[in-house]
Amino acid sequence: MSERVERRLAAVLAADVAGYSRLMTTDEEGTLARLKAVRKAIVDPAIASYRGRIVKTTGDGMLVEFASAVDAVRNAVEVQRRMAEQNAAVPQDQRIEFRIGINVGDIIFDDNDIFGDGVNVAARLEGIAEPGGVCMSDDAYRQVRGKVDIAYDDMGPQPLKNIAEPMRAWRVRLTGQTSSVVQSDSAVSQHQTLPLPDKPSIAVLPFQNMSGDPEQDYFADGIVEDIITALSRFKTLFVIARNSSFTYKGRAVDVKQVGRELGVRYVLEGSVRRAANRVRITGQLVDTAAGAHLWANRFDGGLGDIFDLQDQVTESIVGAIAPAVEKAEIERAKRKPTESLDAYDHYLRGLASSYRITNRQANEEALRFFNKVIKLDPGFASAYGRAALCYAWAKTNGWISFTPTEIAKVKKLAQRAVELGKDDVIALAASGYTLAFVARDLGGGAALIDRALAFNSNWAEAWFWGGWVKNWLGEPEAAIERFARAIRLNPLDPSISGVRAGLSHAHFFLGHYDEAVSWAAVALQDNQDFQPALRMEAASGAMAGRSEQAHQALLRLRQMNPTLRVSNLKDLLGPYRRAEDISRYEEGLRRAGLPE
Repeated sequence: MSERVERRLAAVLAADVAGYSRLMTTDEEGTLARLKAVRKAIVDPAIASYRGRIVKTTGDGMLVEFASAVDAVRNAVEVQRRMAEQNAAVPQDQRIEFRIGINVGDIIFDDNDIFGDGVNVAARLEGIAEPGGVCMSDDAYRQVRGKVDIAYDDMGPQPLKNIAEPMRAWRVRLTGQTSSVVQSDSAVSQHQTLPLPDKPSIAVLPFQNMSGDPEQDYFADGIVEDIITALSRFKTLFVIARNSSFTYKGRAVDVKQVGRELGVRYVLEGSVRRAANRVRITGQLVDTAAGAHLWANRFDGGLGDIFDLQDQVTESIVGAIAPAVEKAEIERAKRKPTESLDAYDHYLRGLASSYRITNRQANEEALRFFNKVIKLDPGFASAYGRAALCYAWAKTNGWISFTPTEIAKVKKLAQRAVELGKDDVIALAASGYTLAFVARDLGGGAALIDRALAFNSNWAEAWFWGGWVKNWLGEPEAAIERFARAIRLNPLDPSISGVRAGLSHAHFFLGHYDEAVSWAAVALQDNQDFQPALRMEAASGAMAGRSEQAHQALLRLRQMNPTLRVSNLKDLLGPYRRAEDISRYEEGLRRAGLPE
C-alpha cells in the first residue's frame, strides 16, 4: 500500500532577484550584504505580518506559502512598493529588484516542503514578471478581484516553461506602472516585445500642433488619421490603427520603445502648422530597430492643397519602405474624399468627437457634424458611414429606442455610404456593422464587412465589427480570430472594452464560461457601466457556478436598466441567427436572477 500523500489548497508566492548573477559578478560581498539587509528590514517582516510561511530560500529567491491569495498579494505589493521607495536613492547598477509570481492551487506537503503544479506555476509566473513587478495566475486573480484595492492588467494566455497549456496571467499594476493591454491567444502583453509582421510595418504617431492654438488639435489629428487611412490601403504594409498610435499623444516617446510596444519596424513623427490659409506638414521616418532616420521632409502649400500635401507625405513614406507597391493602390490612396474644404473641416471635427464613444453628448455632437458634412458635400461617402455608426453607438449604450422611422433613416444612410464608397473601407465596414446591428440585416452587413476587409485588411475597426458579426452568425471561433486581429492592429486601443466584451461573448457561446467571465471582467475595468460586458459577466458567471459574482453584476446591470427582463432581452441583443444562442443567453441571466 502506498503512503498517504498530504494535500492542501494554498496561495504560493515565488520570488527571486532580477539580474542577480550580474550583481554578484560586479560586487559579490556588497550584493549579499544588501540582500540580507533588505530581507531583514522589509521582506521577512512583511511575510510575518501577512501570516506567510517561508518554505525555503535559495541564493537569491524564496518560496512562501500563504493561507489566502489576498494575503499573498497584499504582501507582494507592500514589499515591491517599499523596495521601489528604497531603490530611488540607490544607483541603478546596485539595486535589488524582486520579481514575484503568485498562484493558488493544490500542493503536496511533505517534510515542511511543498511540491506540485501549484508551486511550479508560481515559479514560472515569477519568471515572466518584470523587475519590481508582481505576476499572478488567473486562479489567484479570481480570489483577490474586488478584495484588494489595486488595479490589474490582463497579460492574456502565457506559454510557461514545462506547463502543458498556456495559462492566463495578470500583472499587478503598482504605482508608476503603465497599463498593459488585454491580449488574445496570438498576442503578448505590452511590456513584452510584439513580433514584427512578415511585411513592412509602421505606426504614425500624433503630429504636434504648431499653430499656437489648442483648438486646432482636431485639424492636426485629422491630418494624421488621413495619412494612416491612406497607408492602410496598401496591402504590402502593416499599419497600426489610429487609437493605438494616439495613446502616445502629448508624451515624449522613445521610438525604439514604440517599436517594441506596437510591434512595428517604422515610426512616422511630425508636425502641422496651420496659419491663415497656409499649411505646413513636416515628417520624419524612423527605423525603430536602429533608431536611424530614413528621411525627413517639409511640405508647404495653401489650405486648398491639403490633400496634395497628404499625398506627398504618403508617397514619401511608401517610397522609403515599400517600393514595390502597386500603382493602382497608390492612385486609390491619393483619391480625395471631398472637394469641399468646409466639409472636410467638419468631418475632422466629427471624428474628434466620435472617438469618445461612451459619452452621449459627444456622440450626438459627432452626428451633427457628420450631418453637416453631408449637407455641404452629398458625395462624401465616409461621412454617411460615420453618421450611421453614431446610431449604432447610441443603441449599444442604450441611449435610444429605435422606431421604424429611425431604422429606415439609418438604413438610408448606410445604403448611401455604400453607393458612394464602393471601395471605401470606412463607408463599407461602418455601414455593414450598422445594417447588421440596427437594421438587423445580418447577411447584408456581413457581406459589406467582408468587402471592406478585401479592400483593406489593415483597418482594425473592420476586424472588430466583423468579430461581432461572426458572433451573431453563430461562428464564435471565427469571431475570436477577428478580435485577435483587431487587437494586433490596435494593441493599445483605449476603447478596447468592445473587443473584450466580444471575446467574452464568443467564449460564452463556445461553452468556455470561465474564459467568458474573465474577458467580461477585464472589459469592465475600463468602463464599469458597459452593459454588454455586465450582461455577459452575469450570464457566464452564473453558468460557471460563480453565483456571487453573477449576482453582483446583475445588480449593477439592473441599476442601470431597471426595466430589463428575460422577456425583453432580445430588444438589446444583436441579431443572433441561432435560436440556441439566445436561449443560452437568457438561461444564463435567468440563473443570475433576472426576472422573467
